Parts: sequence; structure tokens; C-alpha cells
Amino acid sequence: MAMYARDHALIATPIGPIRIEGKDGYLERITIDAGGPPSRGSADAVRMAAEQLEQWFAGERRAFDVALSPASTPRGACLREGLIAVPFGQTISYGELSRALGSSARAIGQLCARNPFPLVVPCHRILNQGGGLGAYSAGQGPITKSWLLEHERRLTGDYLL
Repeated sequence: MAMYARDHALIATPIGPIRIEGKDGYLERITIDAGGPPSRGSADAVRMAAEQLEQWFAGERRAFDVALSPASTPRGACLREGLIAVPFGQTISYGELSRALGSSARAIGQLCARNPFPLVVPCHRILNQGGGLGAYSAGQGPITKSWLLEHERRLTGDYLL
């Protein structure tokens, strides 16, 4: 029987509880530092995302393979894909990514600020010009962003000074 109602999972992670919301066919939102009792979820996409996030935190996964709700515009979809393409353990500035995608640094900043899929769409890998950490709209902001970047660098052995 297909499930059309929204489902959720809540998993414990080193950066706090993560809530994963979606349906059988795709994810609708991921929230870092969410509240509530642990839950595994029942929708296929939600369960798959929970499993993949746990693997990511365990160092067993570097990319995600889950369906996301469609972006609101074709341009938004293109920008999202460009963000997803930033490799695990690497960073790029808002300006560099905007030039690569034929966009503006402001548009990339807005994409990151409104990202409903932190970690899966890795906006934590986007830095200010000159390598400054910059803002982060998920979890505890820059503290969470710093932890995520250090986690990836520990696993790749790529420490930037």
C-alpha cells in the first residue's frame, strides 16, 4: 500500500537529533537539532535517508542517494545540483560556486540559507571568500558547520590551514 501522508524519523547524531520528513517517494525536509522522541519512520525515503545519515556520521558514506522533493524552479534545481556536486571533504566559496554555476554569490547564499536538506545538500561546504566559515542556518549555526567540516576533514585526512 502506498503512503501519501507525511512521515518522519528522528535519529540521534553527534550534532544533535535530526528529524527527517518525507513520503515514500521523496524527502521534504531535514531539521538538525530537532526535538521529540526517537523514531525510525515508515516511508521508504525517510527510512533510507535515516540509514544513510547514520552511515555518513559513522564515516561509512560520503554521498547520499535519496530522492528530494522537486525544487520550486528549474534554476533552483540547477543550483541545488551544483551544491550537491561539491565533493565530500572539500570546500568552495560562495563566489567560486556562483561563477561555476553562472549565478550570483547572493543567490548561492540564499540557496544555502533556505536549504531544506542540510547534509544531503551540503551547504556546510560553502565558505566566505578567503576561507572564512560564514553563516550556517541549520543546527547551532557556525558551531554545527565547523563540526561537519572537521568530520569530513578527519575522514579524508585533508586539513586546511
